[in-house]
Amino acid sequence: MTRTVDVPVLVEEARAGTSRAVGRLISLVDDQHPALPELMAALAPHTGGAHVIGLTGSPGVGKSTTTNALIRALRDQDQRVAVLAVDPSSPFSGGALLGDRIRMNESASDPGVYIRSLASRGHLGGLSVSTPQAIRVLDAAGFDSIIVETVGVGQSEVEIAGAADTTLVLLAPGMGDGIQAAKAGILEIGDVFVVNKADRDGADSTVRDLRHMIQLGEGTAPGRWRRPVIKASALDGTGIDELAAAIADHLGWLASSGALRQRRTARARDEITALVIARLRARMGDLGSGGALDALAARVVDGGSDPHTAAEELLSGLGV
Repeated sequence: MTRTVDVPVLVEEARAGTSRAVGRLISLVDDQHPALPELMAALAPHTGGAHVIGLTGSPGVGKSTTTNALIRALRDQDQRVAVLAVDPSSPFSGGALLGDRIRMNESASDPGVYIRSLASRGHLGGLSVSTPQAIRVLDAAGFDSIIVETVGVGQSEVEIAGAADTTLVLLAPGMGDGIQAAKAGILEIGDVFVVNKADRDGADSTVRDLRHMIQLGEGTAPGRWRRPVIKASALDGTGIDELAAAIADHLGWLASSGALRQRRTARARDEITALVIARLRARMGDLGSGGALDALAARVVDGGSDPHTAAEELLSGLGV
């Protein structure tokens, strides 16, 4: 039985800074509760103030350690910081496998920090299907910065660029990351690059190679964002202040160039499109199991129709 929820009260409590209410709202989002449309409508007037920072990179480059160091740097600027850590799904419960605070114990007790894990639940692209709505909850709750740390699954990580205002790409020396970044298309999505574990051999050459590859791919048009490559060590804090400054500089460039609104409009467009497709799929599912969809499929198999014609008939039947 679905529990009823008082959406206006929960939204009011979340905006007042009650962590329990924020957590409850994100749970409603993650569970795709029937009250989700009402919730999104209630949050809409209060969104748009947070800087969404995506953080991605291959497994083992130190994403969680860097996130923790970045939290401290942003808190030193008196920012309220939220973290969405998208974890691999538990094969048993479907929930987040690694948990909220195992990797970020130092920041978890800070009342100005909210950390939440979301299970990817098999969704490709490094994110959870609930991520955009969860970001909206945290934005409306008044957080200044929202860090979205992705699963770290390689080439499909490019999805993070569509969900964030600023995308950080982490790499590490000795892992062949420079070449892998070029092959996987990571160079195209990053706004700021971080070579973590700077005390390792090869850090300087990794930084040099990255800067060279980025320069080759960048044009010379005035006013373009020049993507920095920062050498850092999240464990001892080296380069973290420089990273925080680069993030602030990028936000300033986004606002002054008009790119911030463009990115957010594209994000909203993608979110709307995804919802429309999901609803169409749900309605198509109602037509299966002996219904119109199965009948159309049988006609295609028998040669009485073709997939394109059948698709048009199905859309017409759905009123699209």
